[in-house]
Amino acid sequence: MLNITLEQKIKLYKGLKIALIIFLVLVAVKFLIRFPHYGYSGYDNKQENTITFSGHGEVTAVPDIANVYFTISKDAKTVKEAQALVAGIEKSSLDFLKQNNILEKDIKTANASFYPKYEYKYDKVVCNEFGCPPSPGNSVITGYTASESITVKVRNTDDVGKIMQGLGTLGVSDLSGPNFSIDNEDGLKVAARKKAIDDAKAKAKILAKDLGVRLGKITSFSENDNYPMPMYDRGMMSVTATKESAPAEIPKGENTISSDVTITYQLK
Repeated sequence: MLNITLEQKIKLYKGLKIALIIFLVLVAVKFLIRFPHYGYSGYDNKQENTITFSGHGEVTAVPDIANVYFTISKDAKTVKEAQALVAGIEKSSLDFLKQNNILEKDIKTANASFYPKYEYKYDKVVCNEFGCPPSPGNSVITGYTASESITVKVRNTDDVGKIMQGLGTLGVSDLSGPNFSIDNEDGLKVAARKKAIDDAKAKAKILAKDLGVRLGKITSFSENDNYPMPMYDRGMMSVTATKESAPAEIPKGENTISSDVTITYQLK
């Protein structure tokens, strides 16, 4: 029978421990070589180097559309009477718009409604020797309000002042606008995007030369459109305008359509 001293047992234990550690290291290395994306850092060593550029482009155009908004609101004892009053002003307004070459397709009802009007009525107060107790009461319907909102698209923007002034003489309850816009913006959007892309490419070419690198294929592209519209003043035209006064001249200005793009290139 083989006798092993304590010292020999310790040396044997250390040797087995070292061998086990070496074995585990070899297994781990083999695993990492086969599946590099499972590495400790989680970083893909094959990830490509990229560089990103932004570009801006914009175009301006004179608006060729003006949107006008007005409301007709009337009170009466019954819903039928209130709606009849609104219908009368609506007919006059539509006749006026057609006489001024506004197409039927450019006149749109945005909202039509009616609602009751309430008034709180107190019961008759009966006083006695102890005084006059608080009078109870309740809300009762005293009439109805009918309302209709209409949007008008004016294609001849030079006539917008005359049209708004004319509507103001017909008894509309509220009149606002004009909101100037461009009827077909698609072509202008394309032109703005083209300028933004050219701007980004020009920046990329200059910076690549300065850095001494070569640009490869485009790996990503994004666009952020921005189409600001001129604000209109709700008090620009008064609904109390008279037929005798001259139509107001309303400046149209210009609308700006812009595009911002981001392009990412692969570096060779």
